[in-house]
Amino acid sequence: MVRIDIESLITDIPDYPQKGVVFKDITTLLSDSEGFAQVIDGIAEHFAGKGVTKVMGAEARGFMIAAPVAYKLGAGFVPAR
Repeated sequence: MVRIDIESLITDIPDYPQKGVVFKDITTLLSDSEGFAQVIDGIAEHFAGKGVTKVMGAEARGFMIAAPVAYKLGAGFVPAR
């Protein structure tokens, strides 16, 4: 598998929501199937074999990342608001 530069798939939006803040827009990463798979696989590989039984995802972005990681680990998913 070819390694993808994940940072190149994340769009910086300067001065949002206020001046001096750089918002990291991950929708461009999510829309790239290979990049998204690489991120999910990388996180799951890091935690594989470590006894993870639940993966918590905080709010919307966390839901989109944590749910497939939980699936890969054979663990439950807990959404947190």
